[in-house]
Amino acid sequence: MKAILCKNFGTPEQLVLQNLLPLSPSPKEVVIQVLACGVNFPDLLMIQNLYQFKPALPFSPGGEVAGIILSVGDEVKNLKPGQRVLALSGWGGFAEEVAVNSLQVMPIPDSLDFVTAAAASYQYGTALYALKNIARLHPKQTLLILGAAGGVGLAAVELGKLMGATVIAAAANSEKLTICKQKGADFGIDYSKEDLSEALKSFTPKGKVDVIFDPVGGSITPLAARQMAWNGRYLVVGFAAGDIPQIPLNLPLLKGFSICGVFWGSFMQQEPAEHIKNTQQIVQWLLSGKISPHIHKKYTLEEAPQALLDISSRSVIGKAIITPFPDKLSKPPITPTQPANSPTHLPTQTAIQIIRNQQDISALIGKQLGPGKWVTITPEMIQQFAALTGDQQWIHVDTERAKIELPGGKTLAHGFFTLSLASHLLYELIDLSHIERMFNYGLNKARFISPVPADSKIRMSASLTHAEPGKNGGIQLSIACTIESDQSEKPACVAELVSLIFVQE
Repeated sequence: MKAILCKNFGTPEQLVLQNLLPLSPSPKEVVIQVLACGVNFPDLLMIQNLYQFKPALPFSPGGEVAGIILSVGDEVKNLKPGQRVLALSGWGGFAEEVAVNSLQVMPIPDSLDFVTAAAASYQYGTALYALKNIARLHPKQTLLILGAAGGVGLAAVELGKLMGATVIAAAANSEKLTICKQKGADFGIDYSKEDLSEALKSFTPKGKVDVIFDPVGGSITPLAARQMAWNGRYLVVGFAAGDIPQIPLNLPLLKGFSICGVFWGSFMQQEPAEHIKNTQQIVQWLLSGKISPHIHKKYTLEEAPQALLDISSRSVIGKAIITPFPDKLSKPPITPTQPANSPTHLPTQTAIQIIRNQQDISALIGKQLGPGKWVTITPEMIQQFAALTGDQQWIHVDTERAKIELPGGKTLAHGFFTLSLASHLLYELIDLSHIERMFNYGLNKARFISPVPADSKIRMSASLTHAEPGKNGGIQLSIACTIESDQSEKPACVAELVSLIFVQE
């Protein structure tokens, strides 16, 4: 197999393409055929020996991989050859094959193509962690994104809009700003031509912003810090400009703002449960089309050094992707999930209800919603949830034992996995395209009544039971949900969800 190797620390031009022996997994590893690998700024730092993680020479850069499993180690029970997966390998991805610890590998659905999968993890994971977990960005707050046309910058633009913020994108030229506005930015600042402070006065009260997302560093940082509002949050995401800046500490003292570090890799290790929640949310948004990474260019394996040079020159808009096997890339069609022969004891799908305003919400209180479309629960989805949560009980992951010991011979979905699909299933019942935004953020009660075997189908019915004024001008909804399976007369799960909805005034 072929791989791009860093044999001596230095610049991208020093990387070499070399033929190596095919990989074999250790007992806890899987070997993946790499079909797409994201190119990220840490890859550039790593080959210069400037990153926090320092692999031994020689090594291949590339830590964000999507592909197909070729082989698994003897101790790996939850993954198998032929599965489509995403892996956060740390390094090794600029190659035709990569060996990865199975705990860092998760199956991906057929509806998610390899390029999108490889482009999404680092940038959306970092941006959501920064804006949600650290900055606690609220609707109608102002968000300034520096380096907004980069991969993580564009992700922050998209997520900032989904979270209801006023998004101001700052980038180095008009071409980059055009992409930012296509992704949802309300305003743009070309800081190669415009004064940041003066430009902000046109967009925000007194030119001050609530949150600054800074993956750039360098000379722009101290200028941006002077634009913080009271109780603002300055997010230190990275230093793409090369220089680690200094912020005079009298600024946060006088302006009352916080300087917050954003290290997504450490967050995954320190707060795995929150990381899992974020990952599930990102996947839902990707599959629903609410977010989509902008692909700058697909590079062949031989062109990987050029991809890093383009990252270094900051000419990449969005995401650069390495594709070792371009001819094998294809986006599988999203097939309908409605089964050909639905069980006769279950009602057919009903019309989707539309919410536009407060009156529509009032009219829906007490009204039956659904049932919605059928969704197939595949073994891969069950195994992905097991890998993400670390809950790898044999009834969920051991397909061979399930054939012998479980009724029907199928592994069973975690109850909380079934429940986690409630948000997705709710969007099949209510048309929310006419509202500003909606957040599903709470759960009052839940019961898991009947098991959901692999390859079975589920769908949801719901009823809006209560609506009351919520935070930040929103409306808090209480929604009683019933998730049913085509394998049982009894529901799989019943729960009460709590959502916050913002309608047009």
